[in-house]
Amino acid sequence: MLLTPLEQFQIISLLPVTFLSLDFSFTNLLLINIVTLIFFVIIVYFLSSDINYLGNISFYLVPNNWQIFIETVYDVVSQLLFDNINLEGEKYFPYISMIFIFILFSNLIGLIPYSFTVTSHMVVTFTLSFSIFIGVNIIGFKRHSVFMLSLIIPANSTFTLALILVPIEFLSYIAKPISLGVRLFINLMAGHTLLKVIIGFAWSMLLLEDLLALMHLVPLFLLVILMGLELGVALIQAYVFTILTCIYLNDSINLH
Repeated sequence: MLLTPLEQFQIISLLPVTFLSLDFSFTNLLLINIVTLIFFVIIVYFLSSDINYLGNISFYLVPNNWQIFIETVYDVVSQLLFDNINLEGEKYFPYISMIFIFILFSNLIGLIPYSFTVTSHMVVTFTLSFSIFIGVNIIGFKRHSVFMLSLIIPANSTFTLALILVPIEFLSYIAKPISLGVRLFINLMAGHTLLKVIIGFAWSMLLLEDLLALMHLVPLFLLVILMGLELGVALIQAYVFTILTCIYLNDSINLH
């Protein structure tokens, strides 16, 4: 049993490996990432195969439940790209869809008891957000060269006003990857911590004597409700992260 609510976020070394004073240990974080990858590959493999479970050729003209799920996810991502970047965003569909699926699956796997929430760590969310930020700027400078600087220079502003607004706009611009990463890990970490607190409270009440032990049903009822809310948060945070990525990409492409 976990001793503290924050202990569930501890990265545990399952297979210690060191080389030249560097730590290459196999951890629970890496394990969940591999599980996420395997789970997605299995789904894609069975949906892409032209042979069904009976050994007969099938092109899935009538999609099964998993195929409907994957197509729905792809349709959501495709609609986000079209709404924000129009047809120009089609070339970025594979990358954006993989970001959405990785965050979605990581969030959902984290809701399984005794699992590990990968997206509750800054090292993961910041790696995603800063890599996206770097890629977005590379795309912008490749398309617009020095005109990319117009994102931090307000249009039709005087020189005196620009001296005030440019530092503010620059700080706001470089804060985008920080806010993108912090938003994801804070929401996941806060929700899972609250769930652990309520579970510990219910367990403590269950250990009481007489009729007071029945009072543990109250926090258990709240736990069921919060699990539903956490499921919604897992879906919403993946959606928010993806739509903000599309917005940042649109700013670099169209200089908005």
